Amino acid sequence: MAAKKYKYNTKTLSYEQIELTAKDRLFKLITYALSGVVLSVIFLSITFYFFDTPEERQLKRENEKLVHEYELLNNKLDNVSKVLSNIQDRDDNIYRVILEAEPIADNLRKSGVGGVNRYQNLEGFSSSHLLIATSKKMDKLTKQIYIQSKSFDDVMEMASKKEEMLASIPSIMPVKSEDLKRISSGYGIRMHPILKIRKMHFGQDFTAPTGTEIFVSGNGKVKEVKKQRFGFGYHVIVDHGYGYETIYAHMSKILVRKGQRVNRGDILGLVGTTGSSTAPHLHYEVVKNGKKIDPVNYYYQDLSPDQFQQIIDLSDQPIQSFD
Repeated sequence: MAAKKYKYNTKTLSYEQIELTAKDRLFKLITYALSGVVLSVIFLSITFYFFDTPEERQLKRENEKLVHEYELLNNKLDNVSKVLSNIQDRDDNIYRVILEAEPIADNLRKSGVGGVNRYQNLEGFSSSHLLIATSKKMDKLTKQIYIQSKSFDDVMEMASKKEEMLASIPSIMPVKSEDLKRISSGYGIRMHPILKIRKMHFGQDFTAPTGTEIFVSGNGKVKEVKKQRFGFGYHVIVDHGYGYETIYAHMSKILVRKGQRVNRGDILGLVGTTGSSTAPHLHYEVVKNGKKIDPVNYYYQDLSPDQFQQIIDLSDQPIQSFD
């Protein structure tokens, strides 16, 4: 039972009971109701802020597990990246070296993945940094694996053509020289027979009588047939493919035509002394990717190890060249 309230009447000098009007009773009821609502809201807010519901606890456990799984996935991606890097290294430095192919450019292997807002849909989450980092790694690996797959396709095609390539690479001496007595001036700085100055000699000279047969050193196609009064005189250039060309100079007679297919050991012409030459001989050059290189490294099919060493010694002698 609610306690009664009284007030002191100064006129009658006595206490009188206070009677509440309907308006006062309604106001009091509303005040109690609002106080209850406010207290309930405060209680529920505190409860929801400091205490998780069973569903929230379950979701948090699942999120923690997902973050852990993403971390494990990142570690696995790092390991896959290391394995792929090893494969790329073997591709560039073993397979392509054996097949005499250029390695894939590093900037191509490691080029980024396009798209400014590519990972925009992964932003705004508590673990966005982890999601984006994982996605970037996955995209990068996917692209590198695709490039490596294409590289292996090229390597397989090159390997299938290895026999053709080996037949095309210059590998025999262009003039028969069983006793190696026809080897003369080699690749390097030599005294020029006409100018009488030291000058770079970009080929190998083979001394031989006029009319001695000249053989092509590898399969290919006759690229040029030229007859000049000076320089190389009558000479032939053969394109072997795979970046190789050979030059046969100072011929007395040319026995092939431009565009003709030739196989290793076919006769191109005869030794002579045409052009800027001081005696009958063949001037022979090997060109790889536009650069003239020492022909002595391309006689391996003709020579034993002892003969190869002998020919190197003969080629290194600083004697005067014939052209």
